[in-house]
Amino acid sequence: MTLTVSETDAAVHKLADRARRASRVLARANRDWKDKALRAIAASIDANRAGIIAANAKDLEAGKANGTSAAMLDRLKLDDPRIDSLISALHELAGLPDPVGRVVRGETLPNGLRMRQVNVPMGVIGTIYEARPNVTVDIAGLSLKSGNAVLLRGGSAALNSNLALVGFIRDALDSVSLPRDLVISVDEYGREGADAMMGARGKIDVLIPRGGRELIQRVVTTAKVPVIETGEGNVHIYLDESADLEMATDILLNAKTQRPSVCNTVETLLIHQNAAAAAGVLQALSAAGVTLHAEERAAALVPEITMVPAGEDDWANEYLDLDLAVKVVDDMDQAFEHIRAYSTGHTEAIITSSLRNSERFVSEIDSAAVIVNASTRFTDGGQLGLGAEVGISTQKMHARGPMGLAELTTTKWIVQGDGHIRK
Repeated sequence: MTLTVSETDAAVHKLADRARRASRVLARANRDWKDKALRAIAASIDANRAGIIAANAKDLEAGKANGTSAAMLDRLKLDDPRIDSLISALHELAGLPDPVGRVVRGETLPNGLRMRQVNVPMGVIGTIYEARPNVTVDIAGLSLKSGNAVLLRGGSAALNSNLALVGFIRDALDSVSLPRDLVISVDEYGREGADAMMGARGKIDVLIPRGGRELIQRVVTTAKVPVIETGEGNVHIYLDESADLEMATDILLNAKTQRPSVCNTVETLLIHQNAAAAAGVLQALSAAGVTLHAEERAAALVPEITMVPAGEDDWANEYLDLDLAVKVVDDMDQAFEHIRAYSTGHTEAIITSSLRNSERFVSEIDSAAVIVNASTRFTDGGQLGLGAEVGISTQKMHARGPMGLAELTTTKWIVQGDGHIRK
């Protein structure tokens, strides 16, 4: 049955109300109870991995038939190693401190009032994402541990995978006497369900979109619900003139080829005009199957390599594939100018042997993550000890960079007195 817009809005708002009621039960749960639920979800996913992989195979088959790009298919894929990673992340979350109730600051005021500012759950979180079934598990686990209920809109590309995962998560919640409605999918309502979530101000406390530029901008510009923007990753690495060839080669190959379809892969390489490692790095990247989109000076560094002439579009392109834009710059100032013009504020890195240059890079680059002599692939909640992440925020609000448990809480003030009145 096809629903009208108002009927879809009403249906999704009812789901949000159910999530709100469930979140009030979760508010009474201590850490042990929440951690027990996380381990139950991990066990349920492990026990049902064959069914999850079978459901995912249907999505992959449909994606191939629809001409889905290789990068998107890679994000969509669930196999045993990736399921193992999801299970590991849930156990890691269970081992992390509970952020709820943490005292941010507190003191006894001169008038005797006792004041505390403490972390509390957001309440009901909405997540809109595409072709990322791992997000279903990550956000469910993070929301649970941080005391929140969550509404999920995972997109048609991963419909079978997400429905299977949500079903097993809800069963696990039930097994530990927590409300199933702590995790609710709105996928049955399609794109209109996402629109209803965006308009559910007062029903949903915060929306977190994850996906490509089109999806994120649609949510940011349309939603009436407050949004934490997770940006695309036009990530830069600056190859300093002092960079060591072996280190630079290892870092760039990892940053570009380990998993090119994700947002923390490098998309632009800026090379100092006197960088001794430049030719060797470009040869290694080309040998690894990376297509180099180079401007004239970069192409001249290794003329025997076939490179694609770079145009203006390449500097702003998030390839999410084995492609890399390459440009030679005169100095750090020119590298900074390029990064400021084209960066999405996600991650930038420098490879250098100069302490002075590394410190200047860290001071002057204003992105959510700034990395010195390491792969950009480390901009990841799991890699940075957060257990998992909801996304990587490129905003400058309370959440910036990989968002873990703390970023899914807000604060409230608790003031205790002994009959105090204001004079």
